Amino acid sequence: MILEWWTYSLADFLMFSPGTYQRMFALYNAQVWPAQCVALPLGGIVWWLLARRHSAWRVACVLVALGWAFTAWAFHAQRYAGIHTAAPWFAGGFVLQALLLGAMAWPGSGWQPRSGPAWVRRVGLGLTAFAVLLQPFVGLLFGRPWQQAALFGLTPDATAVGTLGLLLLLSRGRARAVGALPWLVPLLWCAISAATLWTLHAPDTWVLVGAALLALAAARAPR
Repeated sequence: MILEWWTYSLADFLMFSPGTYQRMFALYNAQVWPAQCVALPLGGIVWWLLARRHSAWRVACVLVALGWAFTAWAFHAQRYAGIHTAAPWFAGGFVLQALLLGAMAWPGSGWQPRSGPAWVRRVGLGLTAFAVLLQPFVGLLFGRPWQQAALFGLTPDATAVGTLGLLLLLSRGRARAVGALPWLVPLLWCAISAATLWTLHAPDTWVLVGAALLALAAARAPR
């Protein structure tokens, strides 16, 4: 008998166990080593560039775009695709985000440092610092080995959260419809990944939810 669509839950569409999902990160980190030695300092450089109130933010956008492109290929296409049939679509979305960030960095794109309450800037820098320095190691608090650390620029979750922080620091003047485009993929990924983690009963599910809601609330602040 064919069940009605509303009788299904997220767990019915899950293609892997929690152990398989976590082992994937350990295998991935071993596969891309020593990229971690580059990703960590580059994440710090991104934060430092964003903290400056000059055109250095354009370089930060390029570096983050490279992180999205690398994650699309090395994580989604090469590793996640082995356990999730939608991973090629995820890879395409990450490539799109890399292109959008690259376009933002282009002179004449209309993007500029955001004006408005100082607390919004602090939230943006805080989210980026969290994604670079803390989020990759949240799993350690829940007993996961350090080999499963998910670093900014190498894995999707931390890269998405750090990008939300970057976007809080920038705006595109009056073209708000265009300015909203770079937000779509990071927010959509936060929703997809949070749903996956919730289905896996992962205790760090609410990290992504909280980061996305905080970024959205700050983005709504008057300029």
